[in-house]
Formats: sequence, structure tokens, C-alpha cells
Amino acid sequence: MMDRRTFMALIAAAAASPAIGQTAQPFSRDWLIDLALQKSQADYVARPLIPEAWRKISYDDFQHIWFNEKKAIWNDTDRPLKLDLFTAGLYVERPTTIHLVEDGQARQLAYDISLFDKTGDFPDLPIDDTMGYAGLRMRAELNAPGIFEEFTVFQGASYLRAIGNGQTYGLSARGLALRTGDPDGEEFPDFTDFWVEAPEPGADHFIVHALLDSPSVTGAYQFTIKHGETTEMTVAATLFPRVDLTHVGLGALTSMFLFDETNRHRFDDFRPAVHDSEGLLMLNGNGERIWRPLANPKKVEISAFVDDGPQGFGLMQRDRDPESFADLEAHYEARPSLWITPDGDWGKGVVELIEIPADKEIYDNIVAFWRPREVMKTGARQDFSYHMAWGNDPAGLPDLAPVTNTRIGKGFDQIKTVITIDFAPHPALEGALENLTIVLRGSHGDVSPAIVQRNPGTGGVRMSFSILPGDAPMVELRAQLRRDGAPLTEVWLYRWTA
Repeated sequence: MMDRRTFMALIAAAAASPAIGQTAQPFSRDWLIDLALQKSQADYVARPLIPEAWRKISYDDFQHIWFNEKKAIWNDTDRPLKLDLFTAGLYVERPTTIHLVEDGQARQLAYDISLFDKTGDFPDLPIDDTMGYAGLRMRAELNAPGIFEEFTVFQGASYLRAIGNGQTYGLSARGLALRTGDPDGEEFPDFTDFWVEAPEPGADHFIVHALLDSPSVTGAYQFTIKHGETTEMTVAATLFPRVDLTHVGLGALTSMFLFDETNRHRFDDFRPAVHDSEGLLMLNGNGERIWRPLANPKKVEISAFVDDGPQGFGLMQRDRDPESFADLEAHYEARPSLWITPDGDWGKGVVELIEIPADKEIYDNIVAFWRPREVMKTGARQDFSYHMAWGNDPAGLPDLAPVTNTRIGKGFDQIKTVITIDFAPHPALEGALENLTIVLRGSHGDVSPAIVQRNPGTGGVRMSFSILPGDAPMVELRAQLRRDGAPLTEVWLYRWTA
């Protein structure tokens, strides 16, 4: 028989937790795939909008409401995960539905405004059946027992963010990118429903399922997440196109790059650099390790790196020195890198990089993804999976000297544009520099012969050269150091624009 103390404790826990629907629905990944298939065979129907007052709330007013972590899902249990919720409103105008899964049974979370704390300045807004949540936040014991810290967020469209231990949020991933950069406009699929599996005590990974829906495609996603110094995610996705998909982005990444030493002169700012990511790293099907510094162009620039069977790609934040950013609030040096490793052969296609002009750091202006060459046909099931590593530079790449910095600016004559590439110290770069082979090519204009020197400031090697582009609006550049035909450094690529 339950004693009174235990009974009262259960009542208190229930009162402090989100309301869970009593109707259970059997759940499995196969069931979710079937649901995505059924939806794809019907016309797309958008979810209802939340009340207008919530949609038109000001940004400042929206800062006056937040989730009460004491009311988190599984807060009063010994499960190793706490789940927080975001309310719909402001930028998220159509809510997502959240379900909890236990013993193969799913129950929906009802919207409950009492889970959120508010200041007296928060306006009195209406709540009806259209109101719901915007997403969820995951917390676990990252550094100390009993202290639950956040490490992953799913919120808005098909966006998600994660960090390695000790990092701060920066770039985002997306479940799917559609027609990004197309003149006719981009389509943003939504994760309309989430199913979060209840982890057993002591579990070291967590599983989140999501239903993706848009006018062009439906999909069933499974995220298997393990936090740590690097937060690892395995993504399994099944898509059902409603129409032929000619421009799809898999493993899509979104980030911000405002300026660094390649374009510092364009910004009157006390900080040396401002960016969530500084370069696109690729390991192509031929085993080439390629580094492409990011740019903030004056018009939209799209680059396509042709490949067959890519081994990996990602947006990297390599510089971890706080003085490189001098921002004691944003802590750009602590933003994560994100590396995508395809599972299996993704075939022929391109790593597509889209760089969009930006004048403020509040805008995500960088997008990168894998674009398959083959069209995804209407009604044809598409299965793909990949691994995401949120942390520092990825492990297991070819052992070459990485690029640590790129500088671009006028030389002493104020005519030529000087470009310097710094490579990190590496055993392969020891010995006489005269024995190195310099590979340097430019698509247009005059490119001077390169000079290679020891850099006493870094302990590595610097390659320097200049360009005179003439009338060319852009110059595609490629550089690498080799010895006896073997690569010693990453391949450095860059698109200089007038």
C-alpha cells in the first residue's frame, strides 16, 4: 500500500509537470515512416496559425516569457534527461506537436501556459486550441552530478542546434534544404511533430523522432544523440517527395560570417573578427582534404564543389583564441564546428556553398549542404543517413598541415592585392623549404609566384602571393604545398571578388 508521504510527493510532481494526454498511440520508426508516406499521398495542409496577438508580439515583449526549468519533463525522476519546451509566438507562427514515448506508447503533451514564467511586463495574450509549442531543449549532466545543462535544441522549421561540452551555441543544422539560393525562392520544410523516447536511468544516448512536412516533401527522421566533448548525432531519414525534387540539400548547415582578416577593412568595429564559422572543410571522394575560407560578399555567391562519394564536409570554427575576437559577451571562440559524415555512398553531386551579403552579426548568411545530382522523383522513397559531430575540428582526417589563417588586403603599393595563407606547424613541413613544391593557380588575372617562409609568430609556414585581377569580377584560387608529389597541407581554395 502507498503511504501518504509517497502519495503527496507524486501529486506534487504531477502538478509541476506538463499535462500528458491519456490516450496512448503505439509508436515505432516504421509507424512514423508509414505516416510520412500517407501524408505524401495527400495534398499538403499547413498547420493552423496561432492567435494573431502571439504572432505580432514584439521581440522585447517576447523576452518576458521563458520556460520554468523546475517544471521540465522528467524533472522529478532519475532519468538522465530533462526536457524543456519553447512556446510558439513571434517568429514561430505554427506550433509543433510534442509526444513522449515510453514502452512503445506515445502520448501527446498538451499546451500549458503555466509551465512558463513571465514578468509583469508580459502582455495578456489569448490562448485557444491553435496554441502550441515551438520546439524543445535537451539538458543532461554535462559537468557535475545533479546539474543539468543544455546541449541540444530543436526549434523552428527543421532547424536544430547542439554544442560540445563547454561551448556556446553558434551554427545550426537543418533536416532538409529545398531550393536554397534559387531565384524563385526557397522552401522551408517543418518538423511538425516530435516524439522523444524516455531514456532509462543510466542511458548514455537519447532518441528523438520527427515528422517533416512541406508542400514538396514529407519525411520521417530519427536522431540518436550522445553528448560529450563532442556531441555526436546519427541521423536516419526517409523522404517521400510530393513533386520532383531537383534542388535538395542533405546535411544542411547554416551559419554566420561577418568579417575576419580577409575583409576587415569593410567594417568599423572594435573586434578583430566576427563569425560563428570561418571555413568550409571537405574530404572528397578522392581523399583530398580541402579548406575554403568563408566570405561575406557584396552579392550572393554560390560555389559548387563537384564530387563523387563525399567522405565528409562541414563548417568549422578553428580559431579558439579569445583575443582573436575580443568579444567578452558573444564568445565566438567557443562556437562549435559541425562535421557531416555520410553513411554509405552518396554518389555524384556537389557540396554547395551559398554566401549571402550581411551587414550585421544577427543574420545567418552562410549555407552549405550536399546536393545530389540525381533528381528525387515524385513518390519514390528516399533513404539516407549521416553522422553529425558538434565540437572542434573532426578526427580521422588525412594527416596534413591545416590552414590556420587567411589574410587579404592591398600591398605597400596599394595596387596589388596581397594574399597570405598560414599553415599550422606540422612534421611534414620541417626541413628545408626549398624542397617544397608550391601549387598555385588562379582562374583570371595575373597571379604572382608565391613565396614560402617560416612564420615565427605561429611556428608554422606562410605562403604569400599577390593578384592583379584586371577586369575580372572574380578570381578562383587554389593553393597547396607538396613534396615529391605528396600533399603536405590542405588544399586551400578561395573566390576573390571585386
